[in-house]
Amino acid sequence: MAKVQINMKEGRAVHDENLIVGIDLGTTNSLVAYILDGQPVTVKTNDREEALVPSIISIEEGQVLVGEAAKQRLVSNPGQTVYSVKRLMGKSLNDVLHIQPYFSYDLKRDDPDALVRIRIGENYFTPIELSAEILKQLKSLAENHLKKNVTQAVITVPAYFNDAQRQATRDAGRLAGLDVLRIINEPTAASMAYGLGLQEGSNEIIAVYDLGGGTFDLSILHIQDGVFEVLSTHGDTFLGGDDFDRAIMEYWIDRHGMDKEALLADKSRGQSLRLLAEQSKKHLSLHESFSAVWNEYEFTLTRPEMEKLIDPIIQRTIQSCHQALRDAGLNPGDLSKVIMVGGSTRVPAVTKAVKDLFGDKLYDKLNPDEVVALGAAVQANILSGKDQRFLLIDVTPLSLGIETMGGLMDVIIPRNSKIPSKAGRQYTTSVDGQVNLKISIYQGERELVSHNRKLGEFILRNIPPMPAGLPKIEIQFLINADGILTVRAKELRSGVHSEIEVRSQYGLSEEEMARMLLESVKYARQDMQAKALQEAINEGKSIILATERFILQNEAHLSREETDALREKSKYIDEMIPTGDKDRIIQGIEDLNQYSAPIAHRMLDLNIGQALQGTKAI
Repeated sequence: MAKVQINMKEGRAVHDENLIVGIDLGTTNSLVAYILDGQPVTVKTNDREEALVPSIISIEEGQVLVGEAAKQRLVSNPGQTVYSVKRLMGKSLNDVLHIQPYFSYDLKRDDPDALVRIRIGENYFTPIELSAEILKQLKSLAENHLKKNVTQAVITVPAYFNDAQRQATRDAGRLAGLDVLRIINEPTAASMAYGLGLQEGSNEIIAVYDLGGGTFDLSILHIQDGVFEVLSTHGDTFLGGDDFDRAIMEYWIDRHGMDKEALLADKSRGQSLRLLAEQSKKHLSLHESFSAVWNEYEFTLTRPEMEKLIDPIIQRTIQSCHQALRDAGLNPGDLSKVIMVGGSTRVPAVTKAVKDLFGDKLYDKLNPDEVVALGAAVQANILSGKDQRFLLIDVTPLSLGIETMGGLMDVIIPRNSKIPSKAGRQYTTSVDGQVNLKISIYQGERELVSHNRKLGEFILRNIPPMPAGLPKIEIQFLINADGILTVRAKELRSGVHSEIEVRSQYGLSEEEMARMLLESVKYARQDMQAKALQEAINEGKSIILATERFILQNEAHLSREETDALREKSKYIDEMIPTGDKDRIIQGIEDLNQYSAPIAHRMLDLNIGQALQGTKAI
């Protein structure tokens, strides 16, 4: 007999089918949503009837508090209360050292290149573990509201989150007891919440401007008959409302001649001032001036003063907008709507800057704090099979490839390729009898791997010994719908294969991400020259080896003059390689090829003749 649950509160049956919730795991606040009677709704907290759960965790004597209860401890117990943990996801200590003084909590400092670990009391926690506590709270909240177990979820991430940050988010969900069915980009979720593209014959290009507490991205989407295609995305995983708060803090500190180092060292006072700066920001979004007495200081701030302080931060978002437009080959006038997402878009100066760029196309009917979670619920409904109106096509933000001979970057999946995606290419060995091949995976836009970011490596072992150039090694890159990369390698003649799911130790900082894109343009000419030289060197080394092998195989049929000439021309190339003179290397290769071509044809005719006479097997 089938069991039917009864919702006693509403007096209706709840079918015991898999419920998939949508979760917005935010920097400042998080929330969970689901589909009710065909519409996405957020789950409200029991005590405050508020959908937003502060993304704050406090741990004291083994007791874990999350949300509003933890927020109350920011000043009273700052060293054991963690906020903005999303900014640390997939990061190394080096990535976040510049803002460490502003945190009320300490980070483990023994290895600057290792994944960030947060000290709470005598214990250390990863951002994944702490994010899992937030997700557990959201899971519990949904279960209490729905009166049933919640085990499956769709979780949103910034479009510019890289592989490591997406992996960290998925791992946090797993620790919280959730089967994370899909990692979905926040801007895509926001546009789904608005139901864009559902009208028959709909065809439009929109932008999603998403400025939250700690992250920003601008995504441009083409939506046609329910198909969402991300044309481009650009952003900063370390930019948001937190930076507005810090700018206000520093203004007050400087204006009143306060000892900044001493203030920030006093974690309780530092947190108190940060919260006051956040309060002033929210107040000035609705009023023209703010004043408050804090300890012995009287702080004031007007809206024009705040706008001057935060303008450099806002302009960084506008620069990202321009880059996303360039990547998509579009102008602002080509867009029909600009969806505003994230609590920081409530700041009037942000709205004005976006209007100045895109015109009067802002779309902000839904609560900017809730719109992402609502869209995640829509995606969850699609995965449950109840809604087949949408199809998502996302993109990868940076090129992915492998290192080839001479340290060259061979791109297999270019930047802004649609995902899920699969691409492959065939390679071979460069040394006779090679039985192992190391495959190094890189992310970036430069021609040499030394300028890009290494994601991982693995070794394809036990390749049958063969002459150089004979093995056929196929390398495949597969990016799933979550943007997570798997690399496979297979030697086609023997069937030997291996694969790796790329899990880099930590992700790119926003400075690295921006630098890689900018330098790919700035150094394009030098990179192409370096690539051309390296390709010439590779070809030169290859022809030197091939020439010596040819001489050894055919020495009995070559004259002394021919042997000496081949070796002399080969020696010239070898001498030119260390000089780095590409033109002379190529000239030497062409000279050797021109001289050796008739000799090679003669040897081929001789071998064929011998084979036809039965004197030699081929």
